Amino acid sequence: MDAKQKINNILVLRKALLRNIIDSAYFAGASSAHIGGALSSVDIVSTLFSEFIKINKENFTKIERDFFILSKGHACLVYYAVLAEIGFFSKDQLKLFEKTDSFLLGHPVLNKKYGIEFSTGSLGMGLSIGVGVALALKKKKTDNKVYVLVGDGECNEGSIWESVMSASHFNLDNLTIIIDKNNLQQTGKNIDIMNLGDLKSKLSSFGCETFSVNGHSTKELFDVFSSKNKTTKPKAIVANTIKGKGLSFAENNNEFHHTVLTKSLYDKALEEIKKLK
Repeated sequence: MDAKQKINNILVLRKALLRNIIDSAYFAGASSAHIGGALSSVDIVSTLFSEFIKINKENFTKIERDFFILSKGHACLVYYAVLAEIGFFSKDQLKLFEKTDSFLLGHPVLNKKYGIEFSTGSLGMGLSIGVGVALALKKKKTDNKVYVLVGDGECNEGSIWESVMSASHFNLDNLTIIIDKNNLQQTGKNIDIMNLGDLKSKLSSFGCETFSVNGHSTKELFDVFSSKNKTTKPKAIVANTIKGKGLSFAENNNEFHHTVLTKSLYDKALEEIKKLK
């Protein structure tokens, strides 16, 4: 399969994830949902799961496959959306998000039957888990890859930087850290709440092999995930994104960090997604 076909496959998955996210958010009703941070991650997640993360229901209980950890657990809708697409559960179950007795909670809770491998959402903890998994795989001398998706607001947590320092110290070149840099967090702009400065330089200073890409460019994401490590250090990717990306009314609108998706907005979202190529 050539690169053009691979990118086309990513775009097909991207469109499906957008639809899955808005379905979940809409049917959650008054429970509301973290929409903005899920949407900013769609291009990252669709690229990873379409072409790079080797994981399915058949190999899930085995060690010979890759691992994905959603450290920014509040963005769980994008995670649930892709798990449904790759067959861990039906799309109809997405409509039960946050309903009584549903396994699809507001943050991922361990449920291996449905592909949810780690409980996350206590910010800063997911990357710590990823470092542990990557280190264990190193000791087992396996070729598995570990991918951890972190929020930029989450980088306010000191445990993120302890994890990055540990990953570099232990030469975890099997670990890829992706920062979803959408510049917003629950209560406002990162620059006002805790200015992160130059994230790429910070990550480099901790010893990572670091990249900065357009987090909505399928080609840039494809190329950076395809690139081989030139060092024994972990790969850290700063993906510059737009919160709420894909829906005009949600883009850079922090009201959609966590909110109810009304019927009128749901219908508008469906129309906008239909027009995507």
